[in-house]
Amino acid sequence: MNDAVSITRDLVRCPSVTPADAGALGVLENILKAAGFEVHRVTFSEPGTADIDNLYARIGSSAPHISFAGHTDVVPAGDEAAWTQGAFSGDIKDGFLYGRGTVDMKGGIACSVAAALEYLADHGGQPKGSISFLITGDEEAIAINGTVKLLQWVKARGEILDHCVLGEPSNVETLGDCIKIGRRGSLSGTLYVDGIQGHVAYPHRAANPVPDIAGIVVALSQEPLDRGSAQFQASNLEFTSIDVGNTATNVIPAQARAKFNIRFNDLHSQESLRELVEQRVTKAAGNRIKARVTWEYSNANVFVTKPGAFTDLAVAAIEAVTGRKPELSTSGGTSDARFISGYCPVIEFGLVGQTMHQVDERTPVSDLEKLTKIYRGMLDRYFA
Repeated sequence: MNDAVSITRDLVRCPSVTPADAGALGVLENILKAAGFEVHRVTFSEPGTADIDNLYARIGSSAPHISFAGHTDVVPAGDEAAWTQGAFSGDIKDGFLYGRGTVDMKGGIACSVAAALEYLADHGGQPKGSISFLITGDEEAIAINGTVKLLQWVKARGEILDHCVLGEPSNVETLGDCIKIGRRGSLSGTLYVDGIQGHVAYPHRAANPVPDIAGIVVALSQEPLDRGSAQFQASNLEFTSIDVGNTATNVIPAQARAKFNIRFNDLHSQESLRELVEQRVTKAAGNRIKARVTWEYSNANVFVTKPGAFTDLAVAAIEAVTGRKPELSTSGGTSDARFISGYCPVIEFGLVGQTMHQVDERTPVSDLEKLTKIYRGMLDRYFA
């Protein structure tokens, strides 16, 4: 069966915990090939990382070209004994379909596939343009051998994506309440403060870095990075740990370090943000404190798809099915949309995300049916 519920169950029953595929892409390959899609399975590698299998499927050869993107990999089930239904069972109980990945995001993929099949069945098996699927297997991990490289592979073939819908669980409380049109960037670093180790009874012979790093942490936390922009909330810097690696109570440590993460909006780039933070560290440290910042590599840049014809057709399709006008939001964490945005305008719209990554992850069967109708409505409007 090629309805959204059946496809979701088949995908959930593949325990595709990153980086394992466990047959999930095969499920999609068989369905799409039977519908006339040209399907490619592409494996990418990187030294020190697991090989990742990816799928690209397309039907049609002309513009406009709309792509549905997603990932079939899932996070671990955790304590499987705590699940009321099997973590990879795909069981339906009381109107809910259970299993790891139902929400994030096998259900969204299933709905987009089902909608595309319905559209093709009603239009002689060919779209008035092109429909493709861009499916990866490492979104829940380091995202190196998935969407980034698959997009490069598609571009190298001379193919152009005009628009993309990413089926991440964008809705907050109920289906139709939110479309993600952008995401803040993410940048992490570690603040180091060097002191002089010594005995606590002779503090004049040492230099304690703990009070010094505490002062810098407070200074960086209290001064806003900005006040927000037209499409984004204010950027925020959050310290996540402070450590000295010291188990003794009678030793002043030689060094203190504090890890932090910044979620930043379109008023900053990674480069300008590094410069701003380092300037503030230098100011807070003064001439006495020896402080420095090291930065982690980040591929999570800020992006936004500005409201226009593409977002309008998505809103109209959602309203037609749910009766709700969704908020155009840029809140939340990162997703593979940050990579897609470099190739075409992208929006995120999928299921309700309340149970994603939880024990008993589940979605109402009725939401799978409604989301399929919404995606079908997007296709009708897109090719109109």
